[in-house]
Amino acid sequence: MAYHIPALLKESIDGLNIRPGGVYVDVTFGGGGHSMEILKRLGTGRLIAFDQDQDAVKNAPSDDRFLLLEQNFRFLRNNLLFNGVNEIDGLLADLGVSFHQFDEAGRGFTFRQNASLDMRMNRNSTLTAAVILNTFEEEKLADIFYNYSEFINSRRIAREIVLARENRKIETVDDIVAAIGKLAPFRQEHKFWARIFQALRIAVNDEISCLEDLLEQSLGMLRPGGRLAVITYHSLEDRLVKNFMKTGNFEGEEKKDFYGNVETPFRLVTRKGITPDEDEIKINNRSRSARLRIAEKI
Repeated sequence: MAYHIPALLKESIDGLNIRPGGVYVDVTFGGGGHSMEILKRLGTGRLIAFDQDQDAVKNAPSDDRFLLLEQNFRFLRNNLLFNGVNEIDGLLADLGVSFHQFDEAGRGFTFRQNASLDMRMNRNSTLTAAVILNTFEEEKLADIFYNYSEFINSRRIAREIVLARENRKIETVDDIVAAIGKLAPFRQEHKFWARIFQALRIAVNDEISCLEDLLEQSLGMLRPGGRLAVITYHSLEDRLVKNFMKTGNFEGEEKKDFYGNVETPFRLVTRKGITPDEDEIKINNRSRSARLRIAEKI
């Protein structure tokens, strides 16, 4: 099994409009697919990559133009400045979970196999999905399922979890299935569990807040004409990226100057986002929910 098959590879790298002598950042290195393609198009330029998953380090190429930082991308600005980079020509973020993380036994990212409910991108962190399920108050659990997967019955889900953990800890996939499996709609079980695990993964890794930090810092680090390319996989991420690229804020509120012109820090390169074609989905079914948005700093 490949460590990861990058989604929308050609479209995302083409969208960066790479200059051979430029400085680029791949904040989600993973298996290195996107980074390798960027390096192919660089001459004397430089590529800095981020990944907080220690397993990704083994995929780093031996190339003098390449630097891999074992850091969360929410610390983009400080890490770039520390390494002598004051501005960049492009930044790529592929926000999907890698095949390796989904498929490795024990990581707990998928409901398809029984494993510990871990879900940490950074295994140095102490917060796991099991910790959340066994210690968070009912109201906070309900907020996680409502805010991160938009469950209208989030309070019922939280209540069933609290009742179940009174008898035994919820530590494995089988445990969570036993606790709330009866709430999964008939013939929609797959979708139900995908949303449950998405909400828990986002909470464990503080993904929404990290993405907001990344987007704000990328704007400050991009030079005029530099490009931001982001691949999202669910509506929460996509809404943030779309709003930020369009208006420079996460709410999507347009600000106008004295003459009524919309003030925005970006020029949209893609207005509706790019999605995989049928051929790519046949090769990589996990890319089916990917959406690429690209913007250029004004």
